[in-house]
Amino acid sequence: MVKQTWAARFLLKRRLSSKVSLPNYTNTTTTSSSHQSAVERVDCVVIGAGIVGISIARELSLKFKRDVLVIDSASTFGTVTSSRNSEVIHAGIYYPHNSLKAVLCTRGRDLLYGYCAEHEIPHKQIGKLIVATGATEIPKLNDIMNHGIQNGVHGLKMLDGIDAMKMEPELQCVKAILSPVSGIVDSHSLMLSLVGDAENHGATFSYNTTVIGGHIKGNHLNICVSQSKDLENWDGISQLEPELVLSPKLVVNCAGLSAPAVARRFYGLHNGIIPPTYFARGCYFTLSNVGVSPFKRMIYPIPEDGGIGVHVTLDLNGQVKFGPDVEWIKGVDDISSFLNKFDYSVNANRAEKFYESVRKYFPNLKDGSLEPGYAGIRPKLSGARQPPVDFLIQGEESHGIHGLVNLFGIESPGLTSSLAIAEYVAARFSKTHH
Repeated sequence: MVKQTWAARFLLKRRLSSKVSLPNYTNTTTTSSSHQSAVERVDCVVIGAGIVGISIARELSLKFKRDVLVIDSASTFGTVTSSRNSEVIHAGIYYPHNSLKAVLCTRGRDLLYGYCAEHEIPHKQIGKLIVATGATEIPKLNDIMNHGIQNGVHGLKMLDGIDAMKMEPELQCVKAILSPVSGIVDSHSLMLSLVGDAENHGATFSYNTTVIGGHIKGNHLNICVSQSKDLENWDGISQLEPELVLSPKLVVNCAGLSAPAVARRFYGLHNGIIPPTYFARGCYFTLSNVGVSPFKRMIYPIPEDGGIGVHVTLDLNGQVKFGPDVEWIKGVDDISSFLNKFDYSVNANRAEKFYESVRKYFPNLKDGSLEPGYAGIRPKLSGARQPPVDFLIQGEESHGIHGLVNLFGIESPGLTSSLAIAEYVAARFSKTHH
């Protein structure tokens, strides 16, 4: 009875909030031996209300006039990777030329600065120094510089160590790249504004709601939906009965950490097109007991295995933070990824390696000045000691399913790229699935 009541409220919410008249929706029932699930025909479903999902919902509803339903298992938007990162607006320097990361980061950076200025989102273009702390790192720094130039990043400048250290007196390095277009942003204010835009143009956000699977019917994907609380005691093996079955024209799976797990539960979708997934946990430590920030700009070392190194970032209040490091996580089950049941605690003992890493470029870092901050987890498509992999955005040409778009491995620079990813997905897939 509770399930039927919830399903009725869900459908009522859709109808009351939709700009589309009721006859455009068809409500039928699918029956199993023990359960009846309402089937609702809808226009667009976006799975995941992180920064990328919110941006796609906004783009589809605002510019393409689509009727969008955003589904997220959490109690509000942006609770996972979107709120557990460095909040950096990246320039687009590191990524291979013409890769999706390069193209979408540089385009997204420009869109993001423009959006923040127009909507008065707190942000600041503070610039960044990428530093070589020894002669052996200079060839890698030159490679990074070349990547940035190829990607069309403006204003890059190679500096001798003495010039970089004049700009940042607490810095120690032998050479550095100055990136003046790098910046920082208040990611929560950004997401709040984007959600408002999407809702003002008819998008509906359904929280505490989980997509538990789906099945192919007539070369279209029907998706199965339940309340998140119903998954709390699920064993991860037994068949979950959905409370609703949605039949959308367009499904965008941008569920972040759980995107591969969701896709694996789309029965009829070939598992071979779902890439291997790796989870990299990263901790941040904050600088305490200092009245004034030792740096005016972000400081980045040469990238390391699995990330771009333990770097210095500043938030808009001037708080200095160091991170993230890289800790590979194995054995993640579907429930953990669906319901974000990850361990985000920061072990104070990890500070020892932070002191060692940071003192290579900030030798005056004092003992006892690092305090545990927060942790985040990155959805990666390459593991330890493997080369980085590009964003993966799959449409019908990849998997043969009409109206399904999968986004995998949307890690850094996902925040910077979010508006450009939305632009790319909506322009490429919306018109063909209307």
